[in-house]
Amino acid sequence: MRLSHSGTTDVGRKRTHNEDAYLLLPEEALFCVADGMGGHASGEVAARIAVEEMAEFFRTTGRDDDATWPFKEDPARGYDENRLLTGVKLANLRIFERAASDQRLRGMGTTIVALSFPRNGDGALVGHVGDSRAYLLRGGALRQLTEDHSLLNDYKKSRALTPEEIQAFPHKNVIVRALGMRDVVEVDVQRVAVEPGDVLVLCSDGLSGMVPDERIGEIVRGHPKDLRGAAHALVDAANEGGGQDNVTCVLVQVVA
Repeated sequence: MRLSHSGTTDVGRKRTHNEDAYLLLPEEALFCVADGMGGHASGEVAARIAVEEMAEFFRTTGRDDDATWPFKEDPARGYDENRLLTGVKLANLRIFERAASDQRLRGMGTTIVALSFPRNGDGALVGHVGDSRAYLLRGGALRQLTEDHSLLNDYKKSRALTPEEIQAFPHKNVIVRALGMRDVVEVDVQRVAVEPGDVLVLCSDGLSGMVPDERIGEIVRGHPKDLRGAAHALVDAANEGGGQDNVTCVLVQVVA
């Protein structure tokens, strides 16, 4: 499976520093976006640890099939799902340990959305914790793959909210699951069938919170052979919409 990819990040128009991070690791077919939180730049530390640990784990296991894993495999899952799941769990543990050892970093955490492509070409795998999202653009239609681990989404599942109520919801930015909060974390992992021409979009809520899904799809469709241009256009759209948060996106296209 051949892939093309691009990613970019921007501080936005309201923040003074960027607590997002992203990873492009094409040699291991791994791509990630992390959105840190915690204040005093500790969110930036958490997001950086997340992507660095993911990269290191995938490089190590990619070089050595017999490398020791820090967690037991889930017998109900295949090798590739376990690999992605373990990478995220390891990132969570490293963030938790770092925060516990440094008073300045107490309470730091990060979301993560990770995309990997198994070596056997059997689709793609998406793992996530928090409200950073993955989308699939196919045949001109954009579909959200992930479900936000957020207080707003919990409310939406339990009761019908009008668009006005959603807009006025006072705790939009409260997430109910993140890396670094505890020494263990629940990770959602799903397998996605892919076809040539599909584009997968990973992003922080600095994009999804500022740009409607329909507009995200429209922008990516408008750059059919230019992922770099599409990524920068998405960031521009988020900033034009207010740029309330850091904005990060990674685009991956299945070429063949």
